Amino acid sequence: MEQSGQSARRARYLHVAQGAAVGAAGGAAAVAFRLALEGAEALRGLAGAYIAAHPWALALWLGLLAGAAGLAAALLRWQPFIGGSGIPQVEGELQGSLEQNWWQVLAAKFAGGVVCVGAGLSLGREGPSIQLGAMAGKGVGRLLGARAPSPALLLTCGASAGLSAAFNAPFAGVLFALEELHHTFSADVLLCAMSASVTADMVARLVCGGAPEFGLTAAGALPLSAYPLVALLGLALGGLGAFYNFCLGKSQDLYARISRPWLRLLIPFLLAGVLLAACPSILGGGRGLVLRAAAGPALGLALGLLAAKFLFSMASFGCGAPGGIFLPLLVLGALTGAACSAGLGALGLEAPAANFAMLGMAGLFAAIVRAPATGVILICEMNGSFTHLLSLTLVSLAAYAAADLLGARPVYDQLLDRLLAGRQRAEAARKKQDL
Repeated sequence: MEQSGQSARRARYLHVAQGAAVGAAGGAAAVAFRLALEGAEALRGLAGAYIAAHPWALALWLGLLAGAAGLAAALLRWQPFIGGSGIPQVEGELQGSLEQNWWQVLAAKFAGGVVCVGAGLSLGREGPSIQLGAMAGKGVGRLLGARAPSPALLLTCGASAGLSAAFNAPFAGVLFALEELHHTFSADVLLCAMSASVTADMVARLVCGGAPEFGLTAAGALPLSAYPLVALLGLALGGLGAFYNFCLGKSQDLYARISRPWLRLLIPFLLAGVLLAACPSILGGGRGLVLRAAAGPALGLALGLLAAKFLFSMASFGCGAPGGIFLPLLVLGALTGAACSAGLGALGLEAPAANFAMLGMAGLFAAIVRAPATGVILICEMNGSFTHLLSLTLVSLAAYAAADLLGARPVYDQLLDRLLAGRQRAEAARKKQDL
């Protein structure tokens, strides 16, 4: 019995060491992706400044974007698993429904994500970072050979590392592995994911620094007397989250009517070109919009930006372009919170914009992704403060309950079902042609 216990401890320590190796590889992939996106976004900013001074250059920029859409379409033909955020693909492989070629997905997702997000599509880096981390974990497993832990554990550790490195959010990376990927608690998964996530965070901090993603200078914790408003905000966010998931499905249905992948991608790419000249703030993930929301914009401006970002996010993600939805949906939540803050302020109620922007992010994440614990910790880490933990938890629970009562499915379950159904249809069509 004692020998068996020692053997189990050695295996657990080995898993922790292997998790650190996966964390280093996954963190390096996510950090490289993060730096490449920063470079692409800097180039887009220079292009925008040049177009502002030379309007004729917009035609040239649109031509370049059409070529970029063609490149993204070619990458999708080569490796179809890079479409969308990548999280449903990781969940599908964990369930045994999919099998991804790790190095092809790693290369194609990296390039496709840089092209699409860098061009200005309303997509985030977190979903691709999670898929990149998971594929890096799978690659580490190939190197370890017989000494590697289970493939599921490697994928989980890599995904955790990817989220951690994307946002300097190691605790959120661990919770994401438990709450979203496994939907259960396991000591082995916890230890391995913690090792991977912390290692990836160290890699990210060494390269990118340790500043929080948003670092909102929110006022102090809301008083308990404001919590009824927090709960009402959560219910509203639950409704908005259900509407978001519904619209996302409809946008995918509309794009499915276009048979050519390049034409599907061309639509949001050209929209991004026009918006670069007309309203560049809603392009890309939208980090700047979060800071703008926290500064307390007027009600009309907040609602206008919310509508524009929502519609462009639907146009960007629905076409199947490689890119995530985490950051854009957090932006939508922040703008919703800012609009509520402005409306309540007009009624004479105290509702600090920065606080409500944070509440909006956490609540909408809980409503759409249906992973409230991950959302609460993610928002705390992205802002570098756990002061608002209680109010963030309340708004997340209310939003979760409202979305669930409205019958909205978690977005990644919805996307995975669609992915598997599409593969089944394609397989059936292929067999029919072979007969």
